[in-house]
Amino acid sequence: MHKLITELARLYLADGQQDSDGQPVTPDMLARQVAGGPAISARLVDDAGRTRTLVLEFGGKGGGEKHWSDLCAIANALQHELDLPAPAVSISGRSSFYLWLSLETPVPLAQARQFLQLLRSVFLPASTDILSAAPAAFLESVELPPCLQPSGKWAAFIHPGMGASFVYEPGLDMPPPLHAQLGFLESLRSLTTTQFAKALAALQQHAGVESAAAAVASTVPAVRAASASGGLLLQDATLEDIVQWLHARNIEPTFRHRLP
Repeated sequence: MHKLITELARLYLADGQQDSDGQPVTPDMLARQVAGGPAISARLVDDAGRTRTLVLEFGGKGGGEKHWSDLCAIANALQHELDLPAPAVSISGRSSFYLWLSLETPVPLAQARQFLQLLRSVFLPASTDILSAAPAAFLESVELPPCLQPSGKWAAFIHPGMGASFVYEPGLDMPPPLHAQLGFLESLRSLTTTQFAKALAALQQHAGVESAAAAVASTVPAVRAASASGGLLLQDATLEDIVQWLHARNIEPTFRHRLP
């Protein structure tokens, strides 16, 4: 059990991890959960508005085969189109499948939301089956498998090849073997900062992005103002410098021009 909790923390928990009520998540709490105690809803966004765990939910009443098909499409695209490490897959013990991505370094919530939104729009353009309370397909808190649900079903990580057998009931009647849960996690790798940045750029290009010249032009008034006060100089700035300058002021540039 200790090794499983260590892997959960390595992949999906932040330093000083809190639950959805703002209480610290401790190894003892996770041990009680894994043994069948209360399920912990981990808060995925820290106080600085960053996250290192990206979770997509595929589910709802009915449509189990479609939910699983959509998950497979995203999982395959992550690995074969974006050249990223394999994600984890879990069943909720209710009516959903989850796809889990781990980041080595937390990213701003806006970037996480954009990344998952673009995944959805690029690889599932006609789908409306990813659930989210927010405009972007991002869950801000989630129960870490394995855990027992009030229904008596267990949420658990599964081998991707097993998903089709859960399309009508994404849950287990019995606690999952802990050695199997550990086996699903210990081979997984977190996305590096470089991998995430390259994948986000590729998704933006797939979806259609504004040209660099237009992006620079749209920031000229702000950058000129900065240069006048001794800040960033336009003639010395790269596009990345300008975007970082805007992010520092809570301005999100938009990218809408489709490249040929």
